[in-house]
Amino acid sequence: MQASELETRRTRPAFILLAVGISTYALLQSLVAPALPLLASDLHTGQDTVTWVMTAYLLAAAVFTPILGRVGDAGGKVKVLMFVLASQAAGAVLAALAPSIGVVIAARAIQGLGAGIIPLGFGIVRDEFPRERVATTIGFLSSLLAGGSGLGLVAAGPVADAFGYRWLFWIPAILSAIAAAGIRAFVPESAIRSSGRINYAAAVILSAWLVLLIMAVSRAQVWGWVSVQVVGMLVGAAIFCAAWVVVELRAHQPLIDMRMMCLPAVWTTNVAALLVGMIMFGTFTFLPRYIQAPVSTGYGFGASMAMAGLVLLPMQLSMFVFGAATGVLSARFSARLVLVAGAVMEVPGCLIMAVAPASYWLLILATVLLGSGVGLAYSSMSSIVVNAVPVSQTSVATGMNTNIRTIGGSIGTAAMASIVTSRVLPTGLPKIDGYTVSFLVLAIVGLLAIIAALSIPRPTSRRAPVPYSALADQTPIATAGTVME
Repeated sequence: MQASELETRRTRPAFILLAVGISTYALLQSLVAPALPLLASDLHTGQDTVTWVMTAYLLAAAVFTPILGRVGDAGGKVKVLMFVLASQAAGAVLAALAPSIGVVIAARAIQGLGAGIIPLGFGIVRDEFPRERVATTIGFLSSLLAGGSGLGLVAAGPVADAFGYRWLFWIPAILSAIAAAGIRAFVPESAIRSSGRINYAAAVILSAWLVLLIMAVSRAQVWGWVSVQVVGMLVGAAIFCAAWVVVELRAHQPLIDMRMMCLPAVWTTNVAALLVGMIMFGTFTFLPRYIQAPVSTGYGFGASMAMAGLVLLPMQLSMFVFGAATGVLSARFSARLVLVAGAVMEVPGCLIMAVAPASYWLLILATVLLGSGVGLAYSSMSSIVVNAVPVSQTSVATGMNTNIRTIGGSIGTAAMASIVTSRVLPTGLPKIDGYTVSFLVLAIVGLLAIIAALSIPRPTSRRAPVPYSALADQTPIATAGTVME
């Protein structure tokens, strides 16, 4: 048997189980959003309270993603991944059985720990997979992250209609438990570790500014962008963020190495991640509402929740297909050019949504362009970051990239909500003007994403952007900015 075939057989269980885990996390990101009105009605709560179901999830994901990535780099990625999947399963079970909205919100916070599967999974791929398969594998897994989020919007209606909204939690719980058990049985722990202790002071300060920032942008629609609460939290986030950078720069054992974050290939990709996250989550959140709006609004299609999911199905398919092809395209053209192409495709998609009359065909064209662009962008960003940092920093670097996408998603969703709801019809539904302006704003964000993607340094070869050091894979972790004891 050839060596390549032996390597494939050895890594196949890890690949399948990581695909299941990442798909489940992606489903939990979006599966609940279309069913929030059902959840509010069943648990007898208001719209303002039920939005905390999404906010709690975003907060937990933002706080724990980089921390879990660092813990995995230091203490063992497989061990931490099993904890993450078990937490995700437990949170989903708790939400499925929840008797009140408070329990659901707490359960969603526990589910947010599942975001750690992204940096941990990518770290395992880089540690254990043959070098020539790393880019393709990460591209495929990243396509599941984007495609699974979209699939959640498509599947939510049919699942809730057929079995009730609680099965929106039971299904991820079962899948998470299967993935955790499989990883325990079939995936060996990686021998690659970073050295040193966890910098808990940096973790606390990082958590503080992330919580304040996500809270501010998530609640701005309710409290107002110029309210004392929102402005105060934004100022607090800026202060804590500055303090966090100072602490990390002075630390002998930083939680997140600022030298790594300042690499041109890393920080420019993170800027692109912020902007693409704004487009993805902004459109994902409001497209179902746009499609379900009554025909009398002048823009809506009067579709049911299930029908809206079917209309968005071409977008999910294009997202998965283009995302899965990113590894091959990156090997041929470079991940940088693939990211540029993805950002370029998003702009006409947003423009069509902004100016086109109510037409199913134009809507499908716009969503296919958006889905294709997001699929290319999401998958290529992970490859760029992974190739730019040392092996021992893979999890924490991809964790921060994922986190920045989440922050961008929160900003995009909050900004779009503020614009869409600024002008309403006598029925209380948004006017078409709000959607037009929102999609034009997202088109401008897409142009900025193109500029950010073009700013990423050109790779020194077709397979890898500029590396952290010429001997990154062989150099001790001390070269990555951490002083060994």
